[in-house]
Amino acid sequence: MADENKEKATPDSAKKADKPAEKKPAAKAADKKPAAKAAEKKPAAKKKEKPPKLEDKPFEEFMEQHYLPSLKEAMAKEGVDSLTVEFAKRQIEVMGQSDSEPYWQVQGQWEEEGEGERQFNIAFIDEDIKGQKVFTLTSNGAKPSTIEQFMGDERRITLELMVGYTVQRLNGQKWLTRN
Repeated sequence: MADENKEKATPDSAKKADKPAEKKPAAKAADKKPAAKAAEKKPAAKKKEKPPKLEDKPFEEFMEQHYLPSLKEAMAKEGVDSLTVEFAKRQIEVMGQSDSEPYWQVQGQWEEEGEGERQFNIAFIDEDIKGQKVFTLTSNGAKPSTIEQFMGDERRITLELMVGYTVQRLNGQKWLTRN
C-alpha cells in the first residue's frame, strides 16, 4: 500500500509542478507587451523646469528681497515692531579688534522700552548664505565683546532656517521673550 500512495503522489506532484512553470513565462511575456506598447506610444516626456530656489538667487538679491523682509516679519510676530535692518558691507566691530576687512552684514537694531537699544549683526564672511557666518550682539551702543559662529552645523541653508536661527539666537539672549 505504501508503494501505491507513493506512485499516486508522484504523478500529481509532477503535474502541479508543471503548471506554475508554464504560467511564469506566459506572465513575463504578458508583462513585456504593455510596457513595450507604452514606450512606443509616449515620446519622452519633458520635465517641467522648476523656478530657481530662493536660496539659489544672487547673494545680495536674496538678502535684500527675501531675508530682510522675512526677518522683519518674524520679529514683528515676536513683538519687535521698531526693528530697523540694514544690509551693507562694513567692518566687524568687536571690542579689542582693530582694522578688519569689510564683510557683508545684516545689522538689526531696535529700542526696547526700559531696556535701551539692542543691536545684532550677522556677517557673511564668504558673501554666500551657505558660507561661513558669524554673529555679534550688543546693547546700549557698546561694542560687542564676542563673535560667535552662526549656523555652522547646517548643511542645507534655507530662508526659513536663517530667519528661525536669528530669532532663536535673540530669544536665547532673552531679548524677545522672558522666562
